[in-house]
Parts: sequence; C-alpha cells; structure tokens
Amino acid sequence: MSPVNVLFAGHPDRWPEYEAPLTEALAEAGVTAQVTPTFDDPVSVSYVVYAPNGPYTDLSPFTRLKAVLSLWAGVEDIVTNPTLTVPLARMVDPGLTEGMVEWVTAHVLRHHLETDLDVLRAPGDWTPRVPPLARDRRVTVLGLGALGAASAAALAALGFRVSGWSRSPKSLPGITCHFGPEGLAQILNDTQILVLLLPATPETDGILGAEMLAGMPEGAVILNPGRGPLIDDAALLAALDAGRIAHATLDVFRQEPLPKSHPYWSHPRVTITPHIASATRPGTAVRAIAENVRRGEAGEPLLNLVDRTLGY
Repeated sequence: MSPVNVLFAGHPDRWPEYEAPLTEALAEAGVTAQVTPTFDDPVSVSYVVYAPNGPYTDLSPFTRLKAVLSLWAGVEDIVTNPTLTVPLARMVDPGLTEGMVEWVTAHVLRHHLETDLDVLRAPGDWTPRVPPLARDRRVTVLGLGALGAASAAALAALGFRVSGWSRSPKSLPGITCHFGPEGLAQILNDTQILVLLLPATPETDGILGAEMLAGMPEGAVILNPGRGPLIDDAALLAALDAGRIAHATLDVFRQEPLPKSHPYWSHPRVTITPHIASATRPGTAVRAIAENVRRGEAGEPLLNLVDRTLGY
C-alpha cells in the first residue's frame, strides 16, 4: 500500500517542531504516511495540515485533496478562502483546551481577588480588604463551544456562579445556559466578569459594542481570549474612559501584533497578553491530526468539521 501524502502547510518555522511527532503520531494511528512541507506533485497530496500564516493560500492545485486540517482553533481566515472546496476540520485538542482553561481561570481569579491591588500596593500600605467568595461572583462566558464549555466548567468547579450564552440552545451541568438575542440581553445585565469565547464570524464582528456595554453593570470586567474582531475597540475604550467598565484583559486583537501606537498599550484599565491564551502545542495537536487522517482513510466521519455556512 502506497503511503498517504500529508502536506504540512503551517508556518515554515514550525516544521521542525512537527516533523518527528506528527510522523510518529500517524504511525501510532496505523497510517502509513509521508509528511513533508512540500511535494513536487500536488495532485498526490491527500491531506493538508494548514495555518493561514503558512506558505500556501491557493489550494486549487491539490485536486485529489480529501480534507484540510487546521492547526488553529480559529478558522475565520480559512473558511473565506475561495480555493477551499473540501471538508475543513478545526483544531480541537487537549493541550489547546487546557491552555485556554488555565488562562481564563487565572485571569478570572485575578480580577475576582483584585490581585492587581496587591501587586501595585505601595510600601507600608496595610489597607485590609476582603474579596467576595467565588459563590458570590457572577461570571458569564459568551460562546459554549469546546473552549467555552471547558472554561465555564472549570469556573463552576471553583464555585463561581457561571452563566453561558450560545447561538443555539445548550445544556451544561452547573452552568445556567442562555441562547438567542433575548438570552444575550438577559445574561449581560447580571454579570460581573465577562469572558468572550465566541468564534469570529460576520455576525459576531463587533458584538461587544456600545449597546452591549451599556447593558452591563457598572464596574464589570471584560476578558477576551477568543477573537479580536469580537470587540468594537472604540466603544470599549469609551466605556473604560467613562469608568463603566472597570478593566479589560485582552489576549487577541483585530491587528496582531498590536501596533505600538494603539491606545490599549497605555490605558491604565487594560491588560494585554500577546495571544498566548490558547496556543497549539505540537505534542497534543499531532494526535488530533493523526486521528482525522486515520478516519479519512477508514471512511469514517472527521472530527470537528467546520460548517462553512456558519463559519465555525
């Protein structure tokens, strides 16, 4: 049996990290495969492991392609590619999920405990303060996909009063779930910490705008480890300047790296992390890729397929 040809079309700098573990993961999955970052004959390629910052934008030469397997959880820069005509699977793997849960949990706890006040405490300042318990803090997660559901569950396990919102109805243990426009309006007026984990689609572009911000309680905190376009930056800055929003901790932005001239950098109520909340780690990602290649070769349904009409 001839090997299955798998093209690694991520950023070239990542190939050395993936070459050995991806080859090993495919072998462990029972797939005889040849994996390289280039093939002389594109017609021979069956699967493309893809990232938008890689060297390939035109997928049309791969005429016998069976699927594109994204290295990233976000696929908004892939679904719009007009040369993509085969099934697309987004990256869902334990390492990516665990990284997001850890970032969300850390920053929710940071704001809940008001840790910044201690970090910036002046020498000799012994002003006591007692933060509320987690059970008295209301946290809302917008987006209950794999990352949102896992983050919401972790927060609920710590005792937070967690609500979640999704486009369609969902039921998750320990989470008060809402959906649809009415559910969104209802959930916002009762949240103290808002976590944005929605996908980036035309419908969610700028969803956190002036109207939504006005519907939140004064003093609420925003965390965005999801997608940069979810936020109307001008509206958020206005709400921060007015003191309606107490703080925003942001990991993703419309333009990355965030330009040095952007007002977020100097705003006293903004914390920036450089898109680190949920990185794709080769050690766990390769197993998700290998499993989908195995499924494709066995004629089984691929995992985590993207609905092109919804954009995620």
